[in-house]
Amino acid sequence: MTEQLIHILVVEDDPQIRTLLRGRFEKEGFEVSEACNGPEMYAHLETLKISLITLDLKLGSEDGLALAREIRAKRNLPIIIISGKDDEIDRVVGLELGADDYITKPFSPREVVARVRAVMRRYEAATARQVTSDVPPVGGPRYTFAGGTLDIARRTLASPTGEPISLTTAEFNLIELFLRHPQRVLTRDEIMTILKGHDWSPFDRSVDSAVARLRKKVEPDPDQPSYIKTVRNVGYVFTGDVRKS
Repeated sequence: MTEQLIHILVVEDDPQIRTLLRGRFEKEGFEVSEACNGPEMYAHLETLKISLITLDLKLGSEDGLALAREIRAKRNLPIIIISGKDDEIDRVVGLELGADDYITKPFSPREVVARVRAVMRRYEAATARQVTSDVPPVGGPRYTFAGGTLDIARRTLASPTGEPISLTTAEFNLIELFLRHPQRVLTRDEIMTILKGHDWSPFDRSVDSAVARLRKKVEPDPDQPSYIKTVRNVGYVFTGDVRKS
């Protein structure tokens, strides 16, 4: 992992915490920028090549969860929420919105660095490799189902009417995995290993969160999924008809 190229944006309204995180990150060789609110955050995102965002949930009158939702809808950037709110609902909501990790205050700066490295390993691995070993190095097939068309070479998903559907890296890899193996039940462990390697814990809920987000983008009714079905106590199965071209 090329740490000297990792640029972290610390979004936090407490100057002492910003200083603490900046000092630790810079000591570890990361490049760091700071923002104390949403407008400053977006200004940095427009002008800098940010690798990862650490995001406080309460930025004065601003809602950090709303900012996380906006970031995830527009950009494929790792997000680590760092918050003084230790409520389980906030953690679950944060992860379901697309955050890659959730750390509560007070925290150990050393642990934050370890979490950053773990998240970046996952993102770099997902970018560097295709989902399965049978993916050709150049180009790739297209998969069409009732919900749209996935172009492997261009890494795009289009709706049945041709409109682009924005996907995060995890969501793209997940739908690719399902479309390559329709009608096959994939256990949660299989999905986690393919998408993340072995860098995950049994309590990691990111696959479930990614499936929930993906359903919202491809299912006619996410609450009653037609394509991505849950297999109780096992995993998931893509039940739609898939055509490969």
